[in-house]
Amino acid sequence: MDFMAVYHFLFETYAGIGCLVGIGLVASLVACVIMERRTRKRYKNHQPSEDDWSFFDDDAGDGVGGDAGDDDSAHGDDGDGGVAADGGVGSGDEKDT
Repeated sequence: MDFMAVYHFLFETYAGIGCLVGIGLVASLVACVIMERRTRKRYKNHQPSEDDWSFFDDDAGDGVGGDAGDDDSAHGDDGDGGVAADGGVGSGDEKDT
């Protein structure tokens, strides 16, 4: 086939336009999966919240979306109001000695 026949098929027939749309959908899906995997690798220590959801089912046992109940430790909330373990964040009333 020469170039003009391929061009005619892809841009001037319904089947060719369908092929272009299908190729575009597959390419964008592959790109989305690759970017999602890279993001998961970069933020692997992220503490999930109640609003987090997963496109993939590879993190099924992390307490998100399941029957975690009211256990706040599954969401990284230890009930101290955001105070660091070393007392780095406080109300400002404490005096350092």
